[in-house]
Amino acid sequence: MNIALKTVLITGTNRGIGRALVEEALRLGARRVYAGTRGSFDISDERVTPLMLDVTSAEQIEKAVRQVGSLDVLINNSGIAPYDDLSDPAVIEQTLAVNFFGMYKVSRAFLPMLKRSKGALVNNLSLMALAPLPLTPSYAISKAAALSMTQSLMALLASEGVTVHGVFLGPVDTDMTRGFEIPKASPESVAQGIFIGLENGEEDIFPDPASQSIAGGWRTGVAKEFEKQYAGFVPQTAAAL
Repeated sequence: MNIALKTVLITGTNRGIGRALVEEALRLGARRVYAGTRGSFDISDERVTPLMLDVTSAEQIEKAVRQVGSLDVLINNSGIAPYDDLSDPAVIEQTLAVNFFGMYKVSRAFLPMLKRSKGALVNNLSLMALAPLPLTPSYAISKAAALSMTQSLMALLASEGVTVHGVFLGPVDTDMTRGFEIPKASPESVAQGIFIGLENGEEDIFPDPASQSIAGGWRTGVAKEFEKQYAGFVPQTAAAL
């Protein structure tokens, strides 16, 4: 998937990785970039169309579908990462509402467009989908669920011509990681890594130094082997979402 002259929708573009993804898509020559945002968006490029898009709002998702019309690439980037200890069910429910159900509902809404264009679905996940950081367990749970959905969609959409990609993000220097004194990748370098992985056709994209350190082990590991074996059970006529 070469992004040049393509139409791209990116959710969660207010700041951080989402904003960097918009800027990188423009640098790579995208024809149109729809920037899903919950507030104002101030990139002054005629190729950018801001969309009011809270991924937990069915009404806003439906309106976005009407505004977009056609699509080549959907990048599900919206996410929250609260500090919690699993003692408050409301925190878990809200995190799942954004990070899992929001991703599911946006994907479901735009999938017909991706099927028509033989496009790409990109889900921003996390290394915490593989091993939780106990300081943000609700986030880890939501990303583990999103990983399982992404793996399922890889198999279910294979016969539809839609490629599905999971992005395993390590620590990135955004508001989400404020307070963690650890090495972090810049949002700009991560955005570049995501589009490089997409162009190379990588199912599993490892766009930063922390995630790249486990890439080889993941791709040759038992979990990936099981994923491939289980995908073989999917009928070619399977319907996704």
